[in-house]
Amino acid sequence: MRQKALDRPWRRPGAASYARRRIRAALRPPVTVYAMPPDITKDQDVPVRMRDGVTLRLNLFRPSGDGPFPVLLSAHPYGKDVVPKRKRGRWSLNPQFRIMNQPAPLRISDQTSWEAPDPVWWAQQGYAVINLDTRGGGHSEGRGDLLSDQEADDISQVIAWAAEQPWSTGRVGMLGVSYLALSQYKVAALGPPALKAICPWEGFTDAYRDFFTPGGVAENGFARVWLFLTGRVARLRTDLASERFRHPVRDAWWESLTPDLSKITVPMLVCASFSDNNLHSVGSMRAFQRVGSAERHAYMHRGPKWASFYGEDARRAQLAFFDRHLRRRDVPPLPPVRLEIRDRLDHVVAVRDEQEWPLARTEWRRLFLGEGGTLAENENESGAGSVGFDLRRDAAVFDHRFDEDTEVSGPMTLSLRVAATGSTDPRLFVAIEKWSDNAPVPFEGSYGYGRDRVAQGRLRLALRELDPVLSTPHQPEHTFRTLQPVRDGEEVDVLIPLSSSATRFRAGDSLRLMVAGRYPQPRNPFFGHFPTRYLPTTSGKAVIAWSPGRPSALDIPVIPQG
Repeated sequence: MRQKALDRPWRRPGAASYARRRIRAALRPPVTVYAMPPDITKDQDVPVRMRDGVTLRLNLFRPSGDGPFPVLLSAHPYGKDVVPKRKRGRWSLNPQFRIMNQPAPLRISDQTSWEAPDPVWWAQQGYAVINLDTRGGGHSEGRGDLLSDQEADDISQVIAWAAEQPWSTGRVGMLGVSYLALSQYKVAALGPPALKAICPWEGFTDAYRDFFTPGGVAENGFARVWLFLTGRVARLRTDLASERFRHPVRDAWWESLTPDLSKITVPMLVCASFSDNNLHSVGSMRAFQRVGSAERHAYMHRGPKWASFYGEDARRAQLAFFDRHLRRRDVPPLPPVRLEIRDRLDHVVAVRDEQEWPLARTEWRRLFLGEGGTLAENENESGAGSVGFDLRRDAAVFDHRFDEDTEVSGPMTLSLRVAATGSTDPRLFVAIEKWSDNAPVPFEGSYGYGRDRVAQGRLRLALRELDPVLSTPHQPEHTFRTLQPVRDGEEVDVLIPLSSSATRFRAGDSLRLMVAGRYPQPRNPFFGHFPTRYLPTTSGKAVIAWSPGRPSALDIPVIPQG
């Protein structure tokens, strides 16, 4: 592959063919719906009265027989009754299945609401299933607050209620995706006695760092859409859409939305995928690393979000986990980490059981930025130099060719010496691509995006202050509390953490590092990463520099083979 110093990563081949596949999937999502069989009992809008007099309502699904049954609960503001409906001989689907690309088939019952476990499937496995409208959502009374302590207390009261019912064994677990994962953390931190296990399947843990303002850069694409739609379907007290911009740094208000992971002690199975890096992946991995649970497991994959969640392999892991902790069956514990390695979008190289994350045997390899767009393993090869680029038009790129098959599994970190001119508030966006046979290799990404890169990160330079408590040698964290404006032309040293991945590079493949002033994916709804949008640098140029003893470098996690 020819080395060069600048690139325009918004332009990549294959856009037209990808757009055709995406349009076909939107018109006919590969989602099969089946009707609930008559042997499942459904109780609609069961009322549960809270201590303050507000009544919440839930749908309860039970298997045939008298029980008692262990209980699985999911809670969300989207409306528990928004499920597939039969119209003119065909099943209608939640519109999200069309908006968010579905690259692989999945099968759900007609009682499955958005992001929720299929209650029919779980009832057939011997579980009672609760789908709860949170306060202000669906048919529940009151006005709610997203991610709040009040919401957690409500759910805790519903857990206590469920444990006392005659059809219940008194042992309750929680399961769900996205918001139905987020709603588990604060509840588990409260420690309700009947809650015996949680399974947050892809859920961020820090609203500022993971979703609304990652790297200190405001996300105003999916966040804006989500806040608008949530405000339409639920009665909420706080307008997060406006409130978030009143708090541009991570202050006490953001802290109030963040669960204390150290207080979670119940067994946990968390899905920490590599295919949701714009939303849940970073926070899910943080949960695995920081909860206080003695028995915790991470299910790591890079497949399509919904086909994976409802797929056979994931359900097998979920069922074994809950059978062990809710039914107290003699089921072997899951491995601490189920790690899936891919070499491209649709090919799994290996699936392994591991003991921790990042892997203890990792060889942290430093690649030094050098002239001509090189990434060298020897600092002496990079010498002294610099590369300049327009923050709106170009990306600085650096390539490293692997001479042998190499597995790169874990987080990456980029350290840069950088100066910006002509910009009052510069931001840097970083992406890692895999190149093979002189072409970029795509991977699965957030919102069903099938042209994603290996890893990514971003940083608003004015929020470059590191957190000495939360940072670890290979996973730096920023405080995002103190603004340190960058003067025009001032050279600053920054660390930019990148998302985790598990990727196989073959001999002859290359890793490409790209640094730009705006998000390096197109936003076109047909072939781009719609609806993702990070507020870009509005103008100016940047210069990345390096010299002996003061390098700019990329740290990558190489896993020894054999």
